[in-house]
Amino acid sequence: MNSFMLASFGVVDFWTFFLGTLFIVLLPGPNSLYVLSVAAQRGVRQGYLGACGVFVGDFILMVLSACGAASVLKASPMLFMAVKYVGAAYLGWIGLQMLLGCWRRLRAGAAAADAAVPVARGTDPFKKALAVSLMNPKAILFFISFFVQFVDPHFHSSMLSFAMLGLVCQILSFTYLTALIFLGTRLAAAFRRRRRLSTGLSAGVGALFMGFGVKLATATL
Repeated sequence: MNSFMLASFGVVDFWTFFLGTLFIVLLPGPNSLYVLSVAAQRGVRQGYLGACGVFVGDFILMVLSACGAASVLKASPMLFMAVKYVGAAYLGWIGLQMLLGCWRRLRAGAAAADAAVPVARGTDPFKKALAVSLMNPKAILFFISFFVQFVDPHFHSSMLSFAMLGLVCQILSFTYLTALIFLGTRLAAAFRRRRRLSTGLSAGVGALFMGFGVKLATATL
């Protein structure tokens, strides 16, 4: 992509942005783990419902960033602390529920036969993924500290710049989540044959969610 053409739309240092975004997307996080778990338990269709929740959540964070929410959070440490602690508590609660689910199945002597991660049958993957996305420490810090750095503040239409960068983020996210969804459906059969492995992985993912909560709680701008 031509750097001069991108600069004419108010985007600066595009390839640094692209590589940084690619690296961040590929790092394991709450969004990707949740979508993978839904696909492994409930199939491709439900996996894409979860992915759509992630896309909408990321879009909301992009719009907030473009509208100046990042600057507001930077200027108000107390508000930033409130946001990150609420997010940390939510992610930690998800992780705790996963760990408790594994413990209950171990005490009962059987793991769930069809779940890579304990996602309740009655939950709506779209709504749950949307909530996870909005509380995702990777996404929050990405849009507050990284995303805004590649928009020329002197460009006459910064919304166009944000839209271009947002489109790149969503394309990379869609590609990655699609790969995870189909990987999840392939893994589901293996987990049904190995119930102890399934339960162990579930506990590990629960611990990771609690770790994401701790990471968000200790993050700084």
